[in-house]
Amino acid sequence: MNNQASLTAFEENLIQECYSRSLQLLKGNSTSAGIIACAKSRKAVDRSYASIFGRDAAICSLGMIASKDPELVHNAKISILTLAQYQAPNGQIPKYVKPELKEVDFWYSGCIDATLWWLIAVNFYARTFPEERFTEHLRTTIDHALNWLFCQEHQGLFLLQQNEASDWADIMPRSGFVLYSNALWYHVKKLYKISTADKTKHYFKTVFFPFDKAVPEHRRARILAHYIRNKAKCSNFYLSFVNFSFWGEEIDVFGNILSAIFGLAYASKASRIADTILSLKAHRPYPIRVTHTPIQEKSQLWRPYMQRHKQNLPYQYHNGGIWPFAGGFWIILLMKLGRKGLAWNELGCLAEANKINNWEFNEWFHGKTGEPMGMAGQSWNAAMFMLAFHALQDSIHF
Repeated sequence: MNNQASLTAFEENLIQECYSRSLQLLKGNSTSAGIIACAKSRKAVDRSYASIFGRDAAICSLGMIASKDPELVHNAKISILTLAQYQAPNGQIPKYVKPELKEVDFWYSGCIDATLWWLIAVNFYARTFPEERFTEHLRTTIDHALNWLFCQEHQGLFLLQQNEASDWADIMPRSGFVLYSNALWYHVKKLYKISTADKTKHYFKTVFFPFDKAVPEHRRARILAHYIRNKAKCSNFYLSFVNFSFWGEEIDVFGNILSAIFGLAYASKASRIADTILSLKAHRPYPIRVTHTPIQEKSQLWRPYMQRHKQNLPYQYHNGGIWPFAGGFWIILLMKLGRKGLAWNELGCLAEANKINNWEFNEWFHGKTGEPMGMAGQSWNAAMFMLAFHALQDSIHF
């Protein structure tokens, strides 16, 4: 390991063991059709976690490809191809598939980010193994996926629009223009050299951070900004979502991290985002709490479905829980900002989270108490640990 002088021998050994355990978990969770979301158990099967999820498998593929382990690379490729096989006629990549049952699911109010992450995974595989001409093989599928996304895009603001609860935070009330999804959309546009990427970046800043003195030229953007400026408090973070006359100020930590990684924030703003995350201690007890200020039941943004499975109560699940896979992106941001010493330390902390309950790789943790929650044996915990490791060790970029 390079540039990790601040690590103790114990921390170095912990990171190495976590990497080995991650390899083992991913190989154990690989099937002939691709990587499933978590280790099989009765509960996991009943809740459909033992399926090939569009976003999970695509995110897992990033770490699996970065590992250069032949078995994992093969399983990443198979995962991408399986999702392509079950692409909808309109171009959308499913939320999850169960190939053994020929079952395809697109979630209650749709699933916008599976298609985005799938495109990112395809591009990363193609760049890592250019000799395979992977994008040429999948050209029709790629074009259909991009076309589906263009059909979700506002034709004046060049940002994706979506329903509530229709991305990874699938029991959160974010809707309209959502920070997380549009950070991914800009990254996809850059990866696939789409000419309107700069317009997406421009309106991203206008919509999600409408506090600058400049008045937006676009009439609809100007009205949206007017509503927000009159009532919202300016902070170092982007708003979590913007809809007509209402928006999210709960601080989507994960969405802000992705925005900074993908270059939507200038270097100075990206540094302020990271500094504020540190000052808020959103990286403790483990990296990272995905929402800083949970939506309370008395809030106008509270929805009855947030009590589903008693999961999304304050400081739980998407509503302020700690997600180790998202912690991997936090470490990648620190590396991008040149804070390698801190990034290595955070990787050690992430290893500690995965180690709990004898390397259970828990899905998420309570945002205040750090109590392990959710399903065990999460594939993307392992994969994102590996991707973060290779980002630090080998300067891997996805």
